[in-house]
Amino acid sequence: QVQLVESGGGWVQPGGSLRLSCAASGFSFSIYAMRWYRQAPGKDREFIASITIGGLTKSADPVKCRFTISRDNYKNTVYLQMNSLKPEDTAVYYCNVRISMEHWGQGIQVTVSS
Repeated sequence: QVQLVESGGGWVQPGGSLRLSCAASGFSFSIYAMRWYRQAPGKDREFIASITIGGLTKSADPVKCRFTISRDNYKNTVYLQMNSLKPEDTAVYYCNVRISMEHWGQGIQVTVSS
């Protein structure tokens, strides 16, 4: 079955960086687009970034120029490099793939505070 496992979250001071990883299994990773979402307390889950099978990327306006999505098809892993982090980036971050239905990882907490 489809499995998505996020890692790399934690606490960081404003202006810092983190790199999230999402290890995928149970499907042919290289032929599916991958996405990152996040959900802050009291808010709806929001789209952050996506990457196509050909490596084309798209990012949401709040994170454009600060976050970069990438993928390694040999490792079946998608990454989210997050730079210049702000307190408003604090959220649970989720990896996502659409295969007949939405599949989600368990989520990983990112906390940005001083």
